[in-house]
Amino acid sequence: MMEISTDKSKLQIEVIHQFLTETYWVKGKLLMKSKKTMDTCLCFGVYLNTKQIGFARIVTDYTVFAYLMDVFILLEHGGKGHSKQLMKVIDDEPQLKSCKTWMLKTADAHELYKQFGYSELKHPEKVMERLIRVPSFREG
Repeated sequence: MMEISTDKSKLQIEVIHQFLTETYWVKGKLLMKSKKTMDTCLCFGVYLNTKQIGFARIVTDYTVFAYLMDVFILLEHGGKGHSKQLMKVIDDEPQLKSCKTWMLKTADAHELYKQFGYSELKHPEKVMERLIRVPSFREG
């Protein structure tokens, strides 16, 4: 039976960290940094018979803004609709209902997110970013 929960005590940090260290967006991230990001975010764990098979986290102020990050379903459980179920639970999360601005970055899952109302920036000229060279996740 599949379960999706925001209970951080259920998170299997090793499973999450192992998957994320192999992704293009955080390759090589230290376990300590993975734990810190989970401590400061609203996290969603996806479980199949108590084994963690997926994850997502939201950076949010719970009022105006939510930033979706680190969404995954383990490869061996892909193609079964789990990511859609996860996105539906995130969409329905009562703590995030007042957030009207949602953002995410993705290199390969555009079609999934479009199903949930995400699109390319309507006014990219209004969006700015500041990229600072910091030590890589491997450096500390």
